Amino acid sequence: MKRIVVDASVAIKWLVPFRPEEADIGKALALFEQIARQDRVMVQPPHFVAEVMAVIARLEPDYADRLFIAVNNLDMAIEDNTKIYRTAIRLSIDLNHHLFDTLYHAVALYTPGTTLITADEVYYRKAQGMGQIMRLQDFAL
Repeated sequence: MKRIVVDASVAIKWLVPFRPEEADIGKALALFEQIARQDRVMVQPPHFVAEVMAVIARLEPDYADRLFIAVNNLDMAIEDNTKIYRTAIRLSIDLNHHLFDTLYHAVALYTPGTTLITADEVYYRKAQGMGQIMRLQDFAL
């Protein structure tokens, strides 16, 4: 079974796929279906729910309560240890990027055989050389 980390840029597409500015909705939903079928295991940093809900509260406040229940019920393992934080801090400094984004990548780097899937082009361009990262648009259905 393949392990993945998905960042908020991907999870938002699952929760509000009707937003016209969101690209690669089909790929995001196909990935979600694989997780639901347990073809893939989601491994996440501890701030995942908080970050996703911060975006939802801003973009879709009328749906926030219902979407919180959906996010909170996702089947995922949470990785939370000092090695991950130290890796994320180093990535944040080296890449000059926000720690919340590098925490997703640090989980993937720390967990063998795990890949971060992101729709964040800015972070992807900075971090692709570090390995274990894939753009959502490159995800094979």
